[in-house]
Amino acid sequence: MSIPLTLVAILTVRSDALASFREFETHAARIMARHGGRIERTVVVEQASEPGTIKEVHVVTFPSQEAFAAYRADGELARFAHLRAASVLHGEVLVGADGPDYAAG
Repeated sequence: MSIPLTLVAILTVRSDALASFREFETHAARIMARHGGRIERTVVVEQASEPGTIKEVHVVTFPSQEAFAAYRADGELARFAHLRAASVLHGEVLVGADGPDYAAG
């Protein structure tokens, strides 16, 4: 049985390279979809403490660890790595599973 994954990616992006970042993420989302992955939500946080940057938080899902690994190994993703390298100063990816639904009751 496959266990679905939920990832939270916290990315610090150079504001002056935001167009390159958005282009990379658009390609990445298309490639993710081939492997059953999806960017479920993004949140943009303006950075007063780090001028010239923003933080973008992504909640991403994959149907399994194997699907996530296949996405990461996809050769097409590597073709766009230069866009990510030019725009992302640093990132953190937390891998977990869906937690409780507090709104349900």
